[in-house]
Amino acid sequence: MIYLDHAATTAPHREVLEAMWPWLTGGFGNASSHHERGQRAARALEGARERIAAVLGARPGEIIFTSGGTEADNLAVKGIALARRERQPSRHRVLVGAIEHDAVLESARALARHDGFEALELPVDPSGALSPDTFRAALVSDDDAAHTLPDRAAPSRGVASHAPPGSSGVSDPATVAMASVMLANNEVGTVQDIPALAEIAAEHGVPLHTDAVQGAGSLPLNVRDLGVAALTLAGHKIGTPQGIGLLWVKRGTPLRPLMSGGGHERGRRSGTSNVAGAVGMAVALELAERERVTYAARSTALRDHLISGILSRVPGAILTGPDPRPERLGHVHAPSDRAEPAATDPLSPSARMPTSGRNGITRLPTNASFCFPGVNGETVLVDLENAGVLVSSGSACAAGSSEPSHVLTALGIPAELATTSVRYSLGRDTTEEEVDAAVRATAEVVRRLSA
Repeated sequence: MIYLDHAATTAPHREVLEAMWPWLTGGFGNASSHHERGQRAARALEGARERIAAVLGARPGEIIFTSGGTEADNLAVKGIALARRERQPSRHRVLVGAIEHDAVLESARALARHDGFEALELPVDPSGALSPDTFRAALVSDDDAAHTLPDRAAPSRGVASHAPPGSSGVSDPATVAMASVMLANNEVGTVQDIPALAEIAAEHGVPLHTDAVQGAGSLPLNVRDLGVAALTLAGHKIGTPQGIGLLWVKRGTPLRPLMSGGGHERGRRSGTSNVAGAVGMAVALELAERERVTYAARSTALRDHLISGILSRVPGAILTGPDPRPERLGHVHAPSDRAEPAATDPLSPSARMPTSGRNGITRLPTNASFCFPGVNGETVLVDLENAGVLVSSGSACAAGSSEPSHVLTALGIPAELATTSVRYSLGRDTTEEEVDAAVRATAEVVRRLSA
């Protein structure tokens, strides 16, 4: 099988498994135990924390191990918002990007539904970029800058989430508890200019969290350069077994624990430590950083080869997210540029010219996503699997949902067209021959389904 669904999960690296093995066998002690076996595990846990901190440019004490990206996102959004409001009761609003992972969106909705917060959604342009101007406007009460996040628990997705009486659906820096904008989108690959957004957030005293799960291994992750207050990672996206993640929280950022128990992770996340997982994540991050530059360059070339192949061989195929091809790109806006207004047609190439990005990178090197008008995306997936190619229709965490992708609709793509989406995501061992085979299979499947 040709596996092109690495954005969903990756195979564990051999080096990672070898590093984990001693702590799954003879060194299986509980890191909270006081006997020698437990203390050896504790030293391994702290060693992993130090190695990860070195990769991220962080302090070891700022690293919180979790069960994965979803738990880390929940801890960041809920934990920071609740802690900020405890200190300053006026801070009852949370800002989130429109194309965030469901772990972030549902955390914001939960705060609105159960804790009296107002969750505000920040719109993106047709490439998926959140412009610094839009973000700044949302912090200074611009009526067009943000709107109340729809509540999925309500009868209609268009029904607003619970908000304090008299709320206007706009923000104010004195009332914003925190904001969350992902580094790179898991469906369409859009890379945000997080340093520019973080600078604006800092000017207004608002902690900015970024879900960097998809960016690990492809994009720089130095937290000081990013300028954020919190950052989420998941191990299984970079070669660990599933079940380990982390939240980095900048020292001094208030955080309320969400799990009660024995006070593990310096009182911020109770639960018996996953020592083997932490060790594996340290090795995986070190490998990812060591290989990042060459891996990103190689993946970018394969991604562009895949994009060109699909668009040339599949009539009517539409690339979603930023268009990285030189003939479409025009120029890349510098972080200080003001974003241009989006074109009327969100599917036109000019509308999808990037208005954000980081260091000239506007799309993940590993991501290529398309809509195939007139065919059902799930049917394409099944037929491609039968042809020996494994891809997905978008976020694996939303698989089986009857709703169109919130990411695609936020880009202005009609709901009916959004149901035709297919995402290809490349990995460490993907070859040009596999890409060519996937292009041929896709062309044949779509041709047959369109007949």
